[in-house]
Amino acid sequence: MTTDEKYISRCIQLAKNGLCNTPPNPMVGAVIVHQGKIIGEGYHARCGEGHAEVNAIASVKDESLLHDSTLYVSLEPCSHYGKTPPCADLIIRKGIPRVVVGCIDPFSLVSGRGIRKLRDAGIEVKTGVLEQECRDLIKRFVTFNQQKRPYITLKWAQSADGFIDTIRQEGKAVRLSSPLTSAYVHKLRAEHQAILVGRRTALLDNPSLTTREWYGKHPLRLVIDRHLSLPSSLHLFDGSTPTWVFTSAPQAGKANLTFIPLDFDKDILPQIARILYEHKIQSLLVEGGNRLLQSFLDAGLWDETYAEHVPTILGEGVQAPSIPCGFPCSFLPRDRSVIAHYVNRYDKLPDSQIKK
Repeated sequence: MTTDEKYISRCIQLAKNGLCNTPPNPMVGAVIVHQGKIIGEGYHARCGEGHAEVNAIASVKDESLLHDSTLYVSLEPCSHYGKTPPCADLIIRKGIPRVVVGCIDPFSLVSGRGIRKLRDAGIEVKTGVLEQECRDLIKRFVTFNQQKRPYITLKWAQSADGFIDTIRQEGKAVRLSSPLTSAYVHKLRAEHQAILVGRRTALLDNPSLTTREWYGKHPLRLVIDRHLSLPSSLHLFDGSTPTWVFTSAPQAGKANLTFIPLDFDKDILPQIARILYEHKIQSLLVEGGNRLLQSFLDAGLWDETYAEHVPTILGEGVQAPSIPCGFPCSFLPRDRSVIAHYVNRYDKLPDSQIKK
């Protein structure tokens, strides 16, 4: 690993601290190095607050050292006015002579402009250091901006013989996940802005869809209920956290409950994706039943899948969704289970138009 890669790697490590609070902004980390020593670090902690470069510069005790330092940042510094002033302008004003960038910003208002502004000011700029790793860091941001939809994660648990549930009536759920893997699911919830289930899952399981077993914000709860047949007594309608109901029979909402109309004569998945994009929902976790999960898989409308395999034998029941062949897969041992993690590649690195 080169020196530049070492410090960009640290930027990536710092950036991950902002996972739950930066959307719809990307996660970004920054490090300032003077004569081989880190003198400042920062990351984008929350949307609307200071960017990574701002926080890193603010952490430097002796600003005179900036004139002989290198700023490392995982994502190209912004050059436009948003909720905060341009980071490129701050870097120029502070007199930092060299900047190393992990990857170019895919956002059209920035893409390459920040780097050009720095170079026009006489600053040495190097790009493309751990480029793929830096783009992986902002995969949700990339998907949101390039595909105009949220980053979609599917999750379910299945028995050793391939079932996700028994054929049952309301209130008799089979618990396949262990306490440890349940906590892992709640961690996934905390890392997503919204969570979706279908009508049958809402009725039979009566889920809360909260992060009560993990630290973090509750996701926006989404449920599909075409004819508004779900009883108001369900946990989803307890008013404790915002909930959207996708339906063909919209009505006036109430506290923390919103009804969103869909055209059920057409494919509803693109409609849901578009609505979430328009509301700046950057990430979606789908925890529904077989039919809903399989519909996302069949449409190719997914980015990651977590399928928990447990040793329990059910004998019969509701079949687990079927994942098409050919997708990269890794295995995560968790307690008595193994979680198969599939990835649907979100993008391909474009040819850089900015000379490195």
